[in-house]
Amino acid sequence: MATSESDVLWMLDVMVEHGVEPVVAGGWGVDALVGRQTRTHRDLDVLVPEPFVDAVIAAFTDHGFVVTVDWLPIRVELGQVDHDCHVDIHPAVDDLAGGWWQRGFDGERFSSPAHVLTVGVIGARTVRCFTVDKQIELHQGYELGPDGRHDLAVLSGLAP
Repeated sequence: MATSESDVLWMLDVMVEHGVEPVVAGGWGVDALVGRQTRTHRDLDVLVPEPFVDAVIAAFTDHGFVVTVDWLPIRVELGQVDHDCHVDIHPAVDDLAGGWWQRGFDGERFSSPAHVLTVGVIGARTVRCFTVDKQIELHQGYELGPDGRHDLAVLSGLAP
C-alpha cells in the first residue's frame, strides 16, 4: 500500500482547486522537511481548515475516493477505490493568531501555534508543514512502529 509523490502532488492540487492550502503532516510532512521522499507512505496526512472539510471530501469522492475511516470532527480518511492512494484529513480550527488547533477525543485539543508551522518541499512544490521540533513532539507518547522510528531518525538528523 503506497501513496506516491505524484499522488500527493495531485491531491494537493485537488485541495488548492477548492481554496485549501493544507498543512502536510505525518510521514510526508517529515519528507517535506528533508526535501525528498525517504520511505514509502500509506497515506497523505493533512490539516484542512474546518470550513473546507466537506468540500474537500466531496472533491475526493468525485475522483473515486470513499470514506474508509470517519471519526469526524477529529479525522476522516478516504481511499481511492481503483488506486492505492489514501488521504487522512484532520479538520483544523484557525486560532486567529496564525496557527491551528485540532479536536481530540473527550474534548481534548491539540494546538499548532504559528511558530510550529514552516515550509518544506515535495517534488518541486513548496508546501506548508510542521517544524522539526513539532514533528518530533508528534512522535512522542506512543510506541512507534517501523515508519515512526524511521521518521524520528530522519528528524533527529535535521534537529538543530
